Amino acid sequence: MSAPDDTTPRVHRKRMEIFAFLFLTAIVMPLLAVGTVGSYGLGVWIYQMFAGPPGPPPSPH
Repeated sequence: MSAPDDTTPRVHRKRMEIFAFLFLTAIVMPLLAVGTVGSYGLGVWIYQMFAGPPGPPPSPH
């Protein structure tokens, strides 16, 4: 019988670690960025529907 191979779990762990890193950087973080910016923009848009656009008030003539 051969001796137990200790490198197989390490190789599998390293492969899963690389997969997790790529998944986080290529999928999760862009989705979070788009979701954050989009929800902020939606919040500002809804706020401006009630409060009006930013800027000085119109001059009375």
